[in-house]
Amino acid sequence: MTYRWNYSTLSTDKEIIKDELAKELNLHPVLVELLVNKGMETASEATRFLYPRLEDLHDPFLLPDMDKAIRRIEKALGNKERILVYGDYDVDGTTAVALVYKFFRGITNNIDYYIPDRYDEGYGISFQGIDYAVNTGVKLIVSLDCGIKAVTKVAYAKEKGIDFIICDHHMPDDKLPDAVAVVDAKRSDSIYPYDELSGCGVGFKLVQAFSQRNGYPFSDIEPLLDLVAVSIASDIVPLTGENRIMTYYGLKQLNSNPSFGLRGIIEICGLHRKHITVNDIVFKIGPRINASGRMMNGKEAVDLMLANDMTAAREKSKNIDKYNEDRRELDKRITDEALDYIDNHIDIKHQKSIVLYDETWHKGIVGIVASRLTEKYYRPAVVLTKSNNMISGSARSVPGFDVYKAIESCRDILENFGGHTYAAGLTLREEHLNEFINRFNTLSFDGIEPGMMLPQITVDAEITFSQITPSFIDGLALFNPFGPENENPVFLTRDVFDAEGSKLVGKGFRHIKLEVTDRTTERPMPGIAFSQHDFFQRIKSGQPVDICYTIEENTHGSKSFTQLMVKDIRG
Repeated sequence: MTYRWNYSTLSTDKEIIKDELAKELNLHPVLVELLVNKGMETASEATRFLYPRLEDLHDPFLLPDMDKAIRRIEKALGNKERILVYGDYDVDGTTAVALVYKFFRGITNNIDYYIPDRYDEGYGISFQGIDYAVNTGVKLIVSLDCGIKAVTKVAYAKEKGIDFIICDHHMPDDKLPDAVAVVDAKRSDSIYPYDELSGCGVGFKLVQAFSQRNGYPFSDIEPLLDLVAVSIASDIVPLTGENRIMTYYGLKQLNSNPSFGLRGIIEICGLHRKHITVNDIVFKIGPRINASGRMMNGKEAVDLMLANDMTAAREKSKNIDKYNEDRRELDKRITDEALDYIDNHIDIKHQKSIVLYDETWHKGIVGIVASRLTEKYYRPAVVLTKSNNMISGSARSVPGFDVYKAIESCRDILENFGGHTYAAGLTLREEHLNEFINRFNTLSFDGIEPGMMLPQITVDAEITFSQITPSFIDGLALFNPFGPENENPVFLTRDVFDAEGSKLVGKGFRHIKLEVTDRTTERPMPGIAFSQHDFFQRIKSGQPVDICYTIEENTHGSKSFTQLMVKDIRG
């Protein structure tokens, strides 16, 4: 794949800020440059970023309607009303339900939780879920990671004598549901300082507010941050602000004393006694939690995360791991079918988006397939299937094209939709399918410039190998945890030579295991360049190349070493 390299450079004003910060911070100048590129102008800002503190979490009562929500929960507890914690079936929704239910379970026995079935009920609040609440004597539903658009469902619940507290992080419509409280930082009237919380993050703020009001110490709820970290990493929300703080401490909890349920998943993933990172959540822990909702019912994931002992946690983790294996098999088959269809029916060079429909595809897998297509072709992709006599599916996008807004503009022919800038879901009637395809393709054709269909690598700084010292590595570690909007910095080193140890490895010998050096040092640097075997002969011939890479700590057994993860090579 051909990448466009973009270079981050500092303006004259920022160079001055960098020089001033370098005097105050005990950091390598290149790392100070990274901080300035992130918009930091003072030593105090940089310190807050490098050393996250729980004290810097915002007052939860700044969130819209939080005071109303807490007062209604206190009333329910005082009157011994039955409460239902309701959430979506993905990682964010199930972790949110597990967190809020786990906290309030320690206060009342009049509490239950509900996860809608992806296939029978679909995304968000359902009439079936409300009917379940009616039949079990519920008087208050607390929804998490969903509900912001459930105007008719909340009205139906109100008719049945059930109040709603909505805790969501998605974009609201102009009209809010008639709930007791609508807690969402994305409300137009919100004064909350940070609007990128995950759904589970909003649930944590609810628990934080209740604890604050009722005299529970923060140390009582801090262990719940392991669930928040899993949600933040899995839901691909920005790792900035409060999300960075909660992920930092949530990872500490995951690595020191995770809940029984998460410990069960950690063991089944092979991460026991390893240092768990955001990448481990994204690629190992999160997919297993998601597999429950994709293949069966998300309630099983909540059951696991609420496990009270390791025996139960290990048993439930085995079940979820099996779902994940089944999911991977389906994922491969459907992805292969989608790629084959594109090869035989679509002139991809002249298409700015991909919309595929197959009524036999598994509803729980189409989002993954859309991600694979976007990754391969670097275009927005919508993958649709049939479920319960409706067409439903998922969309993924590329930087610069807001797929949520594109889908929102088709709302007059949609039954339901939701999501974010780069990922969204939708449901429509079959008679509107062709119109949706035509409208979406037109929107993408008009909205996508040719350069947006070319993957890009942003180079954060140019360095030499002699600069990669132990103190540099220690300073770089302070930038963790990495994720959206706080990506692992990409470095460029020019005129890199083989140190005589580079070789082809892996299946089909498509990857290069590098041993390279540059003119500033004789010390070889180890690295790995996946799927870049085309450059191997040039490197072995002794010719210089430029490489851009991230710096990773690789653990092998009990040993740890620094390794370059090479993203691209230029001759």
